[in-house]
Amino acid sequence: MSVQFSKDHEWINAADQAAAVVGITVHAQDALGDVVFVELPEVGKTFAQGEVAGVVESVKAAADIYMPVNGEIVEVNEALRDDPSLANSDPLGAGWFFKIKLSDPEQLSALLDEATYTAFTQE
Repeated sequence: MSVQFSKDHEWINAADQAAAVVGITVHAQDALGDVVFVELPEVGKTFAQGEVAGVVESVKAAADIYMPVNGEIVEVNEALRDDPSLANSDPLGAGWFFKIKLSDPEQLSALLDEATYTAFTQE
């Protein structure tokens, strides 16, 4: 399974549904500018799709991080907490925010593929 995107500018890679990886998109980090702080959710906490699961702050603004699907937080990126600039330098890799156990894998079908997301960001 490839990476999918939400209209709230999060990405999710659910290749491993026991620990799907979530982060912010390149578009989001470009809009935010230099990320200086991240507030990550607690491991074990469950969120519904669309709920605020964290916050990212930059020199320009602060933005909420929304859950792209229902799930339970199983891991957070401690390296990102220590070095928030990873969200800028490698948003689709080392700059991931958290991993979740999916509650409803069917929700993935409502997310956008890369081409659709790119078109969405250019509207």
